Amino acid sequence: MTLQKVSQIFTKILLKALRTKLFHIVFSVIFLTIGTTQVFSQEIKITDTIKIESLSLIKPKDSTAIDSSKKKKPFLDGVVNMKAKDYEKLDQKKKQITLYNEAEIYYTDFELKAGKIVMDYEKNLVYAGRLKDSTGKYIQRPVFTQGSNVVEPDSIVFHTKTKKALVWNSRTKQGELNIKAEISKRENDSVYFMKNARLTTSKNIEDPEYYFLVRKVKFVPKKKVVAGLTNMVIADVPTPIGLPFAYFPMTEESTSGFILPTPGQNNRQGYFLQNGGYYFALSDYYDLAVLGDYYTNGSYGLRAESSYAKRYKFSGRFNFRFENNIQSEKGFPDYVKSKQYNIQWSHSQDAKAAANSRFSASVNLGSSQYYRQSINMNNVGSSLNNNLSSSISFSKTFQTVPQVNMSLSATHSQNTNTEQIDMTLPTLQASVDRIYPFAPKDGVKKGFFKNINLQYNVRGENRIKTADSLFFKPQMFRDAKTGFQHTIPINTNFKVFKYFSVSMGAAYNEVWAFNTIQKYFSTIENKVVTEDQKGFETFRTYNFSAGIGTTIYGTFNFGEDKKIQAIRHVMRPNVSYGYTPSFEKYYDTYAIDATGLTTAEYTKFDGGLFGAPGKNYSNSLGFSLSNTFEAKMQDKESKKGETKKVMLLNNLNFSTSYNLAADSLAWSPMRVSGGTQLFKQKMNVNFGATLDPYAIDNSGRRIEKFNIDNGGSLFRMTSANMTLNYSFSSTDGEKKTNKQNQQNGGTGDDLFGTSTDLSDSRQSLFDKDKEGEKEESSNEWYNTKLPWDLRLAYSVTYNNSNRQNEISSNSLMASGNVELAPRWKVGFSSGYDFKQKGVTFTQLRFERDLESWRMSFNWVPFGTNTYWGFFIGITSSVLSDIKYDKRQLPDRVF
Repeated sequence: MTLQKVSQIFTKILLKALRTKLFHIVFSVIFLTIGTTQVFSQEIKITDTIKIESLSLIKPKDSTAIDSSKKKKPFLDGVVNMKAKDYEKLDQKKKQITLYNEAEIYYTDFELKAGKIVMDYEKNLVYAGRLKDSTGKYIQRPVFTQGSNVVEPDSIVFHTKTKKALVWNSRTKQGELNIKAEISKRENDSVYFMKNARLTTSKNIEDPEYYFLVRKVKFVPKKKVVAGLTNMVIADVPTPIGLPFAYFPMTEESTSGFILPTPGQNNRQGYFLQNGGYYFALSDYYDLAVLGDYYTNGSYGLRAESSYAKRYKFSGRFNFRFENNIQSEKGFPDYVKSKQYNIQWSHSQDAKAAANSRFSASVNLGSSQYYRQSINMNNVGSSLNNNLSSSISFSKTFQTVPQVNMSLSATHSQNTNTEQIDMTLPTLQASVDRIYPFAPKDGVKKGFFKNINLQYNVRGENRIKTADSLFFKPQMFRDAKTGFQHTIPINTNFKVFKYFSVSMGAAYNEVWAFNTIQKYFSTIENKVVTEDQKGFETFRTYNFSAGIGTTIYGTFNFGEDKKIQAIRHVMRPNVSYGYTPSFEKYYDTYAIDATGLTTAEYTKFDGGLFGAPGKNYSNSLGFSLSNTFEAKMQDKESKKGETKKVMLLNNLNFSTSYNLAADSLAWSPMRVSGGTQLFKQKMNVNFGATLDPYAIDNSGRRIEKFNIDNGGSLFRMTSANMTLNYSFSSTDGEKKTNKQNQQNGGTGDDLFGTSTDLSDSRQSLFDKDKEGEKEESSNEWYNTKLPWDLRLAYSVTYNNSNRQNEISSNSLMASGNVELAPRWKVGFSSGYDFKQKGVTFTQLRFERDLESWRMSFNWVPFGTNTYWGFFIGITSSVLSDIKYDKRQLPDRVF
């Protein structure tokens, strides 16, 4: 047998053993037997992970020849992981791997899931498609994922080497934009070409309520979409709205860009462009939007809005608004020019940022008439609000023994009617924690001496009282008052006769004043002059107080078979005593006329930040009694016959005092107040009254004679008030607070109407949280249910201080919303003033949720803020400029 025949026989044996585990043994035998034949091979295993490499059998020319040929490149560039529910088939002849039913394949940087997958590892192609179920419906649509890009087509062909792909009916989502294309060609992992694509923000990509039909598209994920001829299609009906080309920026990061203005017309300012500007995406932590308005009569407005946040540190927002409003034409008698501004700043610190310090800010200040005269911001709730307030504070705790707390704050309070402003710039407060000098380190503090404790507090203020016209002008700072107050309270408490709690205390108070006054009679002006003095002055006061109280429980049982089984009455009587001596040493005299014979007393500390020392000796007793009533009733909703507690009166309080040092009118008027909740705690009722035991003369002055001795009743009711608030709805859910109202200076409810921020008309009038709401399955009108909510507020005040016996105020406010259908809402806010006999502010609201669109109509039919506004537009921020906004702004009188 020749050497060549022996080589052929062993070669056949090698090929048959190629797939066996004895391959390495056979290879060794061949290598030892035939030294001149060289075989290069590798094992091929058929498992879930397949590695296929080249096999080369080379016959040398002679025994000394050296194989210099190069190995072929492997068919695959990496490991292929795959699985399928029904079967996995390997066809070596066709060089294909077939996966059927719930097939999955993972290769290099992509993954593919589909009903059926065929991988041709010789041509480097992957085919994926759907399956048919028993009804003939296609199921298990392919899902192709590469990196963060996900495509869901009907079928796909993918080349594993060039990364190119051909996709039929692909579906992909980029941010808020859903894209479905009839045919897509994938050039690489960053460029797609599409034909007959649908672009929409609708959640239903198969049957969207609207879409943009684009003939040709170049799509770069996370960067841009460049489109050719584009038409809008609404409810599958083509519209003439279109563009020859379009560009959509697509990025997960904020990008800078222009904000298109909204055109309109106003009777007093003419035609206008509102809310146009530029958005600056400055960084991941903060941004800036600069907006402006322009009116043809010369009025204009500027706004800067910024938000910032740092995770686990802080977050906040800052708004600055300025408007130059002009009414009529220059030279006409009704010509008015008004400049208004508003500053808002909110800052909150994360609780985890710092354990012992905290910084917060809530600022809302500016021109008193801003909300009433602003053209762009038609904030009804704020225009009816009479107060603006701000607060900026920093607090820190020093972990010493005893502990020290320190805070630094600035406050602002502004009355928009009187245009008066009160500010503290700044206020310093510090306190040392309570010290118990006689208490043991271990054990319970019990008794008079062990409970003696003292504390140190200091408060410093720089208070400014000014007018709106002088705000931040030099005179505002010249009129500032500065001072410090130091207090050291000493207290203790103990029990007597087991059931009585006694509290006793004394307080030392020292005031440092840097602003005092001097009074004298000026012969030049012929009147008493009060002159401000600068300099350091101080006064010291002290007082003593004591009190004793107890708690009395009473239960009235009616029987377990009764509807009301028992009523529990809890009384908390308290008697207090207060003593303050006279500090007349701080008082001086001044002449009140030119003769100098008639004088009056005053103290230089009058009008100070922390009051003035009292000249009158005070020695008084205080009496108070608080009551609560609750009932034990059968629970109708309980199947086991259980009982429940029902609060009848949350509180019923009586308080008065008697001045032991007074020569006359020693008793002060008695104050009665109370409150309760009715109708499953949905109605809050609060009431109060003032009862005076003394009579009055014809001029209305109190006289030293009890009212009962003057032919009247035991008490004379001088004033009374009552408020009722009732909120109820078709569901038990709590009504959401209107955050937009609060954000712009209004109230949290909608009794005074809802705010309409005309700079962002996409916001829902009903503060709808679309992400959190459950999707409704039908748009039909309700048959058996009609969701609604209603809020009522009633207020009445009675005044009889001088026998006028009149109702000084009496009004009813109401607001409500009705959901006529799953996507239809109607709301109103109105009221009636029974004193003035007129309808209060009234607002009507209509809203239609069109899924990806929103349509709303807001109308104030009468009053000083009459206006209407209609809006329809896409809710998504990506296509927010596609809208129709028409409104008639109120004709403000500046």
